[in-house]
Amino acid sequence: MFKITDARPLATNIKQFVIEAPRIAHKQKPGQFVILRLHDHGERIPLTIKDSDPQAGTVTIVAQAVGKTTTLLNMLETGDYIHDIVGPLGHPSEIKLFGTVCILAGSVGTAMALPTARALKNIGNHVVFIEGARSKDLVVCEDEVRAAATEPYIMTDDGTHGEKGLVTAKLLELIEKGRKPDFVLAVGPVPMMRAVANITVPLGIPTMVSLNSIMVDGTGMCGGCRVLMGNTAKFACVDGPEFDASIVNFDVLMQRNAMYRENERQSLEALKANPESELQRMRELRMQAEAECALEGVKNVE
Repeated sequence: MFKITDARPLATNIKQFVIEAPRIAHKQKPGQFVILRLHDHGERIPLTIKDSDPQAGTVTIVAQAVGKTTTLLNMLETGDYIHDIVGPLGHPSEIKLFGTVCILAGSVGTAMALPTARALKNIGNHVVFIEGARSKDLVVCEDEVRAAATEPYIMTDDGTHGEKGLVTAKLLELIEKGRKPDFVLAVGPVPMMRAVANITVPLGIPTMVSLNSIMVDGTGMCGGCRVLMGNTAKFACVDGPEFDASIVNFDVLMQRNAMYRENERQSLEALKANPESELQRMRELRMQAEAECALEGVKNVE
């Protein structure tokens, strides 16, 4: 059991959790993720580690309520527990002196990109961080973005906060002004990452994209996150989650990302029909597990 020591909303349907996980906190590196289960009958979901505090023994994750499990996760509060957390998983981001680095992030991708942005800035890179959201109520971690970047920009589709436009519009603007970055990292929805790659790859700009969203099991066993890199099959969880955008087959990626959409919709509808009962069931399972552990401890003493 992993205790939630702090839970707070960041934006509409987006919530941040600080969780006791000392072993993960001591080993986590930028770009890595965890797999969690809310209860012993729950599905496994991947979430990138936003931050860690080795001294406190905690890790911080951010989740957007999209499907059943993330919706249920975002119903939890400080003092609740998560059944399982495994990590850190995946290859860390490449941290080296590139020169000018441009990080483009959308939605919860902003939280995912923050550790990499901090690490790149700390070793001397000029970090341009372009955060995008549909509207003001979906902008997250703005103060942290400004602290992690040398040159931060906030973009909203409708212009309700920051500058109006897509993250790609700001990237194009910078390039047209002669400020071609030496390295680009895109983290967020697949269509956004594809749009970034369509700009940078023809210009020969080294570009990485994070394929966290397609992952399921996190160990390479289920095959659900199989993606094509040129003509070679890779698994996003064990070979990534970051990949060279110039060889990602985005057509196959988008097809696979939509494969379970109908099942996800049905599960979410079932949860919404009676969300409190599902939450109560999860808490009862936790109490039952705690009681069984306590009983096993007594038996061992005897």
